[in-house]
Amino acid sequence: MALAQDLPRPLTQAKHLGRLDDALLLGIMALLAGCGLIYEYLLSHYAGRILGAMEAAIYTMIGLMIVAMGAGAFAARAIRNPFAGFALLELTVALLGASSVLFCAAAIGLTQRLPQLLADTFGLPPDLLPTGGFLGQIQQLMQYLPYLVGTLLGLLIGMEIPLIARVRQALSDEHLLHNAGTIYGADYLGAGVGAAIWVGLMLAMDIQLAAALTASVNLLAGLAFILRFRTRLRHFMWLLLGHVLASFALLLLAFKGPALEQDFNNLLYKDRVIYSQATRFQQLVFTERLRGKAPPVYSLYLNGRLQFSTQDEAIYHGFLVWPAMMAAARHDRVLIIGGGDGMAARDVLQWQPNEVVLMDLDEQLVRLFQSPADDMPPRLSNTLLTQNAGALQDPRLTLMFDDAFNGVDRLIEAGRHFDVVIVDLPDPSHPDLSKLYSDLFYRKLKELLSHDGAIAIQSTSPWHATRAFLSVGNTLASAGFNIARYHQNVPSFGEWGWTLGTLSGNAKTKVMAAEPIPHTWLSKEMINGAFAFPPGFEERAGAVDINRFGSQVIYQYHQEAWQEESGINLF
Repeated sequence: MALAQDLPRPLTQAKHLGRLDDALLLGIMALLAGCGLIYEYLLSHYAGRILGAMEAAIYTMIGLMIVAMGAGAFAARAIRNPFAGFALLELTVALLGASSVLFCAAAIGLTQRLPQLLADTFGLPPDLLPTGGFLGQIQQLMQYLPYLVGTLLGLLIGMEIPLIARVRQALSDEHLLHNAGTIYGADYLGAGVGAAIWVGLMLAMDIQLAAALTASVNLLAGLAFILRFRTRLRHFMWLLLGHVLASFALLLLAFKGPALEQDFNNLLYKDRVIYSQATRFQQLVFTERLRGKAPPVYSLYLNGRLQFSTQDEAIYHGFLVWPAMMAAARHDRVLIIGGGDGMAARDVLQWQPNEVVLMDLDEQLVRLFQSPADDMPPRLSNTLLTQNAGALQDPRLTLMFDDAFNGVDRLIEAGRHFDVVIVDLPDPSHPDLSKLYSDLFYRKLKELLSHDGAIAIQSTSPWHATRAFLSVGNTLASAGFNIARYHQNVPSFGEWGWTLGTLSGNAKTKVMAAEPIPHTWLSKEMINGAFAFPPGFEERAGAVDINRFGSQVIYQYHQEAWQEESGINLF
């Protein structure tokens, strides 16, 4: 019988993955997963807020990055040394992630401004501005640049999981049975934390600053990795130097990048941008157009879409408010849904109501018009307060900050009723907005409206988006309202339309019979004439569907109709 000491012994002891190393690797993987998700949101929100079409940008960007991540996972097989490959990968992701938004802003802004620069250089008249041909093609291609950058970033991010898995396996001689499952668990948890950070903190942050902060996490993760596994890296000192230099680059992008990015974004607007602010829900941009001795014209853009211009907003808000006030039997209690700039409230208050409730989702926007920020140019601050006549500070006005769909439910639960309801919401350019133009939402408003009251709804353009305009009226009628459509030219927008509804009597007849209080632009003849449409126009409503809750009909109509942005010098 052989003795125990006679048995052969292994020359070296088998390696096992240490708990500290494993915790470090899984922690790094969780952090990187959160960064990857934030990069998806950052680039999609940049594309949506600057280029417009938020919903299409988000869905397209996330889809492209997920596909690119899959390709990156396959590409990671070509990297021989997972330790060196991962260290270099994180350095690259940090630099690309931090500069991606600024790079897109610079490329898009400069190509849009290039025709004007060439015209100024060679003294070309305005009618010979070189916007077509090769320059036009470049401008068209630039709209895809954020998606190209997102795809490249997704390709790199997709390499992270395979490389971390190989690193974990390389640190152990035994087969790691649950290697993939453990890493994916850390990845999913990290992504959840990243989503929470985005919603809770970064959504209202400057996009370039958020990009730099996210990239710093990539850089710190890479630094922790190379310091711990420096013995396995042949070029440790070069990698360390790269991380040090990258840290200075990120600091520069964090402190100087936001202002530089905004300068590039400002090149997209025809007029001079004098103030901008990012809220949790949208990007606000104010522009100024000087006109010699005449007062300057100020315009507000939300996510690249014109919301109002001081030269003609009185026309829009007058036609939004006056017909409903004329059709209602009383004006004691008025509900305004949207209208956070206070201009619809200004017009409502001229009818001397006892109470006005204004419900808007974006508190930051409302506060900006109620009490302008200290960093806003004084001339703009004074204009905004003059334009809404201080309506948001009127003691008769109550502010509600809520999503309209849910906020209306709270008013119903409280037993509230209103003589007039004014719905001043953005166009249904996003699937989430479609529900605010649905039959269910209008049935909710019906519960809030007095039987002899009236409702007016901003209904997009009857000229440019005919089916969307007609669908608003059809949907309101399906909820039990007697409707009347009307329209007017608003120079900044073109031909615009609204829908009037009553629960008793003919809406149009009530307006025709009433006498309006004086207005700076409107007259009774203009209001009466606004109900007239070209021959056969109203009959086209029979071929237009009702926007039933969940159907997205009006969103589809709107997307089909609007192919170009108004007021923004882009594509």
